[in-house]
Amino acid sequence: MSEYRDIQSAVRVEKFKIWFAWFSGGFIMLGITIASQDVRILSVVTQVFLVVLGVLFTVAAVRMTNALNRKADAARKDVLGDL
Repeated sequence: MSEYRDIQSAVRVEKFKIWFAWFSGGFIMLGITIASQDVRILSVVTQVFLVVLGVLFTVAAVRMTNALNRKADAARKDVLGDL
């Protein structure tokens, strides 16, 4: 059971790292958008580019979280014998 707890703790830490990086990147992108809002064409290009990047980063974060959930579920089944 200790092995399962270790895996759960590691998964929880990894999820926190993933979503903290996602939040930090979003905050940085917001700062870039605000800094470039006074330049007409650059502002539009920057906003479109950062929205696309935001969507891609969100999809990547969700996929990584789902992969970690599957890994934790497999470990739970292995430890508890639920095959």
